[in-house]
Amino acid sequence: MYGNYVNFFCSNDKEYNDLATIFFNTQDDAIRNLFSAKTMHEYSSQSLLTFLVMFYTLAVLTFGTAVPAGQFVPGIMIGSTYGRLVGMFVVKYYKKPNIEEGTYALLGAASFLGGSMRMTVSLCVIMVEITNNLKLLPLIMLVLLMSKAVGDVFNEGLYEEQARLRGIPLLESRPKYEMRNMTAKEACGSGRVISLPRVVKVSDVVSILQSNKHNGFPVIDHTRSGESLVIGLVLRSHLLVILQSKVDFQHSPLPSDPRGGDRSIRHDSHEFAKPVSSKGRSIDDIHLSSDDLEMYIDLAPFLNPSPYIVPEDMSLAKVYNLFRQLGLRHLFVVPRPSRVLGLITRKDLLIEDTENVNTLELQSTSKSAS
Repeated sequence: MYGNYVNFFCSNDKEYNDLATIFFNTQDDAIRNLFSAKTMHEYSSQSLLTFLVMFYTLAVLTFGTAVPAGQFVPGIMIGSTYGRLVGMFVVKYYKKPNIEEGTYALLGAASFLGGSMRMTVSLCVIMVEITNNLKLLPLIMLVLLMSKAVGDVFNEGLYEEQARLRGIPLLESRPKYEMRNMTAKEACGSGRVISLPRVVKVSDVVSILQSNKHNGFPVIDHTRSGESLVIGLVLRSHLLVILQSKVDFQHSPLPSDPRGGDRSIRHDSHEFAKPVSSKGRSIDDIHLSSDDLEMYIDLAPFLNPSPYIVPEDMSLAKVYNLFRQLGLRHLFVVPRPSRVLGLITRKDLLIEDTENVNTLELQSTSKSAS
């Protein structure tokens, strides 16, 4: 009655090939046909089973590769196919032709997406919008919750597993329960912190960059009393820019300017930006002579003077939440401070409101005096 059907060399123009209608049709029309209601015997079980095996195999092979195949629409195709098979089995077993096979196709698509992607609320909204029928909302919610619960028993979601296979350090929404009894110092590990002095030798920078793959390094300076002081964080990419340009090399091992001076104007901001079309600079691409290795670099103009810092006995769960909420990549762990400089409250951050209140107070004072 409706839908886009493929003839595929059928003898009669009014006939269609059910397997070709799924394979050689657009995915929109194929999904619409699978979800269609009041279409008994629209597809044969052999054709649906053949399409399910072949399409599922192709989806497994193409996911994760550089092919714009996606996973959401193929997931709807796979789920609606086996959902329609279940609907055909129910109709044949209970011998009730009034059962809609398209409803089972919709629930099958919801179950496959819920079990593979582990999304509940957004998928429920999408499925309800596809059908435009609020009566199916309880069934869709039940199917999504059951498929997610069954999937969580075996492994994580599809995208989480893909991120793990690619080595992406993806943080979950909530910290693990064991982190409540751990401190930030325990999470640092037993490895020695690789830090740099404010004025560092070029050869030392090259050896440090070659010996590890750290992205950031704390910069340490010493006071007149000999006490070490963390003055900031310098990134690996910034060090590579300095080594490649060579314009900031100096012969003296002493700071050239205590305030950083005008040394930062020798570089443009785009020099420190990561190239979009590549993985960035590498220490192996930088060639330095023996005279360059004996030079020094003052890191004061290139560091971040105010990195995020937490005390050593801070709960690891709070540290986890800081990384999640602030999107951090580095976090310094320092001893607990011995004194307090001040206390900031929420009212201290409302600068504009405070200025308006002061203005109103001055106006009221002048009126009363007049």
